[in-house]
Amino acid sequence: MSNKPFPRTEVAGVSLPRMLMGTNWVYGWSHTSAAADANIKRLNHNKEAIEAMLEAYLSYDINAIMGPLSDKPFTYDAIHAAEDKTGKGIIIIDTPIINVDDNAAARKETEAILDRVRDGGATFCLLHHSSVEQLVNKNKRTIDRLPDYLSMVRDRGMIPGLSAHMPELILYSDANEYDVQTYIQLYNCMSFLMQVEVEQVNKIIWEAKKPVMTIKSMAAGRCSPFVGLSFSYATLRPCDMVTVGAMTCEEVHEDVEIAMAALEHRRPILEGRNSPNRTEVLK
Repeated sequence: MSNKPFPRTEVAGVSLPRMLMGTNWVYGWSHTSAAADANIKRLNHNKEAIEAMLEAYLSYDINAIMGPLSDKPFTYDAIHAAEDKTGKGIIIIDTPIINVDDNAAARKETEAILDRVRDGGATFCLLHHSSVEQLVNKNKRTIDRLPDYLSMVRDRGMIPGLSAHMPELILYSDANEYDVQTYIQLYNCMSFLMQVEVEQVNKIIWEAKKPVMTIKSMAAGRCSPFVGLSFSYATLRPCDMVTVGAMTCEEVHEDVEIAMAALEHRRPILEGRNSPNRTEVLK
């Protein structure tokens, strides 16, 4: 495997790698079980583990990380350490959960949350789907009061976007021309957690007016990296991105090789899976 730079795209004038660093496999969100969550935390819920994986991604110039980082401040220490060691900057894509209740106290709480996101150095602030979905009006095809929150993001010098597990968020945002510069959307070959069929989500992504950052590419471990990443990169636009989390540095290198092979239309160079007494065809 060669550590050549990963292909890039552009979002709101910012150059981003087409692979983004995910955080579920360091924060402990396995989407499998409490035991699996606990195992992730034992291995990776610390500065040292995150720093090592950041350095692995940065060896391919994959220099953007996505997640609710402002809720996990120890991540900033890992980011700064990796930046200092490699001399490469890391672009932060934060996905904060905000209080969207329509009152002064909730607004003040949200402003404080966005202040923390800004102070953490986020370039992009993509409001979390669990918050934004509360504002959706399917009858009017609008996202009520969303412009106010997007303005809060802009006022703090960050680029606004939406985490859009509900695919209507992309449709309504584009239709109303809200100040949304990029989207996060669930997308994988197994339709895991997706609210409509994968074919329809593919259509929504291809017709989106802005680049899309896809997540759950391997359906939270339910399909292999070869299947999940090959599918994603084969069926997305050149402007779109795939968010990839890893448990170890070795997984980072394997995932990057699989993704590069898919983009270059070649076979990935990988070691075979280990098993006792493999047959000749598997050696």
